[in-house]
Amino acid sequence: MSRIGKLPISIPAGVTVTVQDSVVTVKGPKGTLTQEINPNINIEIEGSTLTVVRPDDEKQNRANHGLYRSLIQNMIVGVSEGYKKVLELIGVGYRVSNQGQVLELALGYTHNIFLGLADEIKVETKTERNQNPLIILESADKQLIGQVCAKIRSFRKPEPYKGKGVRFQGEVVRRKAGKSAGKK
Repeated sequence: MSRIGKLPISIPAGVTVTVQDSVVTVKGPKGTLTQEINPNINIEIEGSTLTVVRPDDEKQNRANHGLYRSLIQNMIVGVSEGYKKVLELIGVGYRVSNQGQVLELALGYTHNIFLGLADEIKVETKTERNQNPLIILESADKQLIGQVCAKIRSFRKPEPYKGKGVRFQGEVVRRKAGKSAGKK
């Protein structure tokens, strides 16, 4: 048995899970998410617990068992609590601002970068004196928020010599020593 796949998922109050034609729909206070699943995988809902069941020990069914259990768990957590990611810009002259769902980034290139975000993502920017600018993203969809964070980070990845770039708050970047001066 899959260690992750066999774990039951508890459904919190205020969240409804429906399964119809191999499509799982999860509704909660933070929104609605849907996920299409493999028809071989069965979902059993008993009271406030949900279990994912596979028909046999075929390799593909074993792989899908844990996958769909994790996806459904992430959807339930997303619609009940939501996900929050904080990115910080480290570097001289790096700035960020937002106009609604459009993020404007100044990352040391000749032109500013404008990034339009989906309506499912709530964005907030903070710029305080003597602090690194912050981008705060909130969403119910874990996959979407992770993809947007990766896109923003790809504009200027943290470099190992000075540590400049866009990174997650609290992320540790391995630093390298620069050139050795005065070797003889």
